[in-house]
Order: sequence, then structure tokens, then C-alpha cells
Amino acid sequence: MKLRDRLLALFRSSDYVPLAGPEISRTLGLARKERDSLHFEIRQLLGAGEIVQIKEDKLCLPSDADLVTGRIQFRQGGSAFVVRERGPGELEKDAVQIPAEETGVAIHGDRVVVRLSDELSRPRGGRHGGEPTGRVIRILERAHETLTGNLQRTKLFFYVVPDDPRFIHDIYVPDPAKSGVRPVPTVGDKVVVKLDEWTQRHVNPEGTVVARLGRTHEPGAELAAIFHKYRLSPEFPVDVRREAAALPARVGIAELFGRLDFRAVPTFTIDPDDAKDFDDALSVENLPNGDLRIGVHIADVSSYVKPGTALDTEAQRRGNSTYLVGTVVPMLPPELSNGLCSLVEGEDRLTKAVLLTFHKGRLHDTAFANTVIRSRKRLTYHQAYALLKEDSLDKIRHLPLPPAHQTGATGRALSALRRDELADLQRWIRQLWDLALRLRRDRMRNGSLDLDMPEVKIFVDEQGYADRLERIEQDESHQLIEEFMLAANEAVAHVTRQHRLPSLYRVHDDPDEEKLQEYRKELAAFGVTVGDLTRREEISRLLNILKSHPQGYTLRTQLLRSLRKAVYRASADGHYGLAKQDYTHFTSPIRRYADLVVHRVFDHYLVKHLGQAAPR
Repeated sequence: MKLRDRLLALFRSSDYVPLAGPEISRTLGLARKERDSLHFEIRQLLGAGEIVQIKEDKLCLPSDADLVTGRIQFRQGGSAFVVRERGPGELEKDAVQIPAEETGVAIHGDRVVVRLSDELSRPRGGRHGGEPTGRVIRILERAHETLTGNLQRTKLFFYVVPDDPRFIHDIYVPDPAKSGVRPVPTVGDKVVVKLDEWTQRHVNPEGTVVARLGRTHEPGAELAAIFHKYRLSPEFPVDVRREAAALPARVGIAELFGRLDFRAVPTFTIDPDDAKDFDDALSVENLPNGDLRIGVHIADVSSYVKPGTALDTEAQRRGNSTYLVGTVVPMLPPELSNGLCSLVEGEDRLTKAVLLTFHKGRLHDTAFANTVIRSRKRLTYHQAYALLKEDSLDKIRHLPLPPAHQTGATGRALSALRRDELADLQRWIRQLWDLALRLRRDRMRNGSLDLDMPEVKIFVDEQGYADRLERIEQDESHQLIEEFMLAANEAVAHVTRQHRLPSLYRVHDDPDEEKLQEYRKELAAFGVTVGDLTRREEISRLLNILKSHPQGYTLRTQLLRSLRKAVYRASADGHYGLAKQDYTHFTSPIRRYADLVVHRVFDHYLVKHLGQAAPR
């Protein structure tokens, strides 16, 4: 047994009493040459918070000394709570509430040691009992070496007001003119501060200005501060840029080998006004026997981003594209995310497809293939909705394009389409909605929950200032796309599980019964009476009630918080909200690395089980 394991076994033994280092060495019967290793392991365990040091340098597990370790999360009022760290196999425990005066010199996000008190916090939100309270006694690890804020001064000194309201102390800084930063920061600038060691709570923390980001409240400066806070970078490493630059600008003939050619089949995309990249497209085919075949074509990122390359390593590190107001920090370089992979209008693009054949309006057959498409039209949700609801083509023709600065591609204006092209688009969109509506009704009958909520989206002008606010409803144009994406995700999840291929699944576990009971009591306070919320049909009934309730938005939000969060998992454990056994994310490989992983599994299935050629 390794020395570290022997140490932990000693600390965890039922008859262990706290011992100092030399006593531990004797207890374990260590030879003289092993003592250096003992000291090293003790320092490592202390640094990780797995053990703590108490009086007379004695060591024990945190739980043996009424101590816990975890990350501290501050509230704007100054109080905080600590999310406890869990060992292997340990269940989640209540957070520890920390009064403002007991937070010590902790900063939001730090790893800390907390001494538990005998008191409990006040019960909140219908809880039967309060949570444990405590005080911070030690900082194990600082979460931030730097932070951003607004530079200010008094007659005597300069200071920085942190952007994060949970950091409640101003930071004293020397005269920025002497910091060496160029251009020299002035009062009202957005700056980056490097924090000095902070050891006394009654004295404000100090630091040094190390960068100027611009004038506070200017879009560029505020965006740079967000990038800094969340460690986001719109720039890519040199080796990644080199690999991206080496890719062709267009799809070559050799890349079409082994693919079904859908370029002559009516295909188009439907996305938000401000979509930056275009992962998915739909094709519509009227088959000779009267059936309808709908193709869900997803950008074939796996053809260009190969495992082990710099592109893949960086995409995995980023994990996802990050969408901010008016901009995006992409997972893949622009040559791919806005170029070769994006299913823009009028360009050949490589895709992976789920082909859904409908007979008399019912899903009859599902097939899979590598395909090549050429989108005929980049539609916005507004345009698709008008094609669904408005009969006058002349009115539809005058719908505006989204502003070019807000989107990765505008596509042609509807006014530039011939009348027959516009009429064809309307017919195809309405055919798709007829099928999507049936899929949606079947899904709801099978127990799927309608958890979609309206959102308010901020649009910006070319300088980055807020241009307008728009309430986005999940109308029929959104639901049309949603149903076909859900069907494709379910089909891919089903086939990978059926063939026992190691893959990723999107899992939504059943809700916690206690949280649902607490939520039920909250509903009663608003005059909403419901039955047993562990029964799916009762939640569906509740959602219908909340559609017309004056506090419906708030109560729906609280319901979402009472449910578990969906996660990625290597096992197909089902999706509670959608009432599906098989579900994955397959439809957004440009912006989600998990989807790219599923595409690679899907490749294996196409080659091994369908005999299709592997993409080059």
C-alpha cells in the first residue's frame, strides 16, 4: 500500500486520535529514510484540504475537528455559503452558511476551511430545518490572482471598485502612472488588478494595476473584462491557426466520395436573426410512393477536426462556444465555425444526416448517411413564421434581412427570390410544420413536459451598444426545428445504444421528491393547488395552469429549479423532461464538443454496420 493510502487509512480508522507528524511516523513504523516522504504526503494532503492541522500541530480529518472544506460563494450583501467538497462515494451535503462577519479574508470562489458552529441557519423556502453555519478559519487556495474593476481616486489614494458585486471590498492600488502600464490608466478606466496577499479583514485588500482595458461602460472594455473574468479568449493558438489555414476554402470533389448527394434536393436552414454559425439544415423530398422524406443534415465537423490534432485539442479544452451579447467566443476557428463547416446559403457542405421517412404523416422509417448539401435559403425564425402564417407572398417578400453585423450570414433577401421560389419555400415549410405538429402532439401525449419559456434577447448596434430588446417566444417556427432536432438526437442515441457503442448521452434524471414537496408548498402560497408532483401527468397539468397564472413565469422558473439539471453521461439513463429513454446531443458539433464526440461514434456505426465509406 502506498504511503498516502496508509496515511488516509490511519486517519479514517475508528480508534484514531489526532497525532503530530513524529507520532504518525512511529505509529506507521516508518524507517528514517521514509520520513521525508511522510512530510511530503502530509503537505499534499493539507494543501488538498483532505486533512487539517489542529492544536499542537496534530493532524486529523476535517470532520473529526468540526471542520469542512469547500468553495465559498458570496452574496451581494456580504454573507456567503460554502459548497462542501465530497470524497469518493459521499453524498451531497447541505451547504454551510457563513455570516458576513465570519468570512475572514476569503474572496468569492476561494477554497476554504470552515469551522462549524452549533447553530443552524434559519429555515428557508419551506425547509424543515436550517443549514449548518460556520466561520472561515483558513484559505486553502485563492480562486483569483487578478480581477477587473473601475479605477477611482480620492485626494489621497487610488482604488479599484471590482466589477463583481460579490467582491465587497474596494482594492487600494498605487498611482497607475508609476505602474508601467501603457497607455496610462486614468480615473474611470476599466482595469485589471493583480491582488497582493490579503491577511487582515479590517484592512482593505491591496493590488497593482497591470492592464488597461478601456473606458468603463464602453462595449469593448466591458467585453474584455468578461473575457478576463471567465478566462475566455477569442484568439486561437498559433498551431491551431496554422491547421485551420491549411484547410481548403471550399468542399472539393474528392471529399464527396461515399456520400449521398442532396444538393438538388430542397434544403434550407432556420435560425435566429443573430445566428453566428449554422449547424443544421432540413431537406424535403416527396417520394414517388407519396411518402415524405425529411433529412436532418448536421455539419460534418468530424471530417475536418481529427483526434490528436491541435484543432481537436483546443476544441476539447474550450468544450463549447460561448455566446455573449452581440458576439461569440467560438469553439473552432472562424475558418471552420463561420466557413467550411457552417451550412451557409448557396455553398456545398459536408453533413451527417438522419433521414426520416413519413407515411401518411406518421414516422415510418429512419436511415442514416454521410451527405453533401447546398442550402437554398438561410431563413430566420421571423421569416419561417411568416411563411407559415401569412398567405400573401407580397407581404412576406418585404420582410427585412437581419443586420449584417449581428449574424454570421444574412442570406439573400426574400425580395430577391422569384415568386415561384418563394411559393416553393412556403409549401415546404408548411409540409414540415404538419409533420412537426404531429411529432409534438405525440411527444406530449407520451409525457414530455413543455418547459420552454419566453426569453428577452438583447441586440446590439455595430459599436456594441444595446440596440433593442426583443421578447422571443417559442412559436411554431421554433417548434418546427425543435421537433426534427429532437427526433434526430433520439434516433442517433437509440442506434448507438442498440449497437453497444461507447458514446455520450444527454441524461435528465428523475426529480428529487423532497424538492417537489417543498415546491408544492410554495405553489399553495400562490393559490395553486396540485396533487402528487412525482406523477408526470400532474406536472403537465400544473404547467397548463401556470400558462394563465399572474405569477406563472416566476413559478415556472421555480419549477425548473426544483428539477435536476441535465448532464452528459456515458450511459443512456433516460431524459425525464422529454420522456425519452434514448437521447443525446448530435445536432450542434460546431459549438459543442460533446456533439463532435457523438459524430465520431456515429462515423464508426456508418462504417462498421452500414458499410459506408469513412469520410476522408
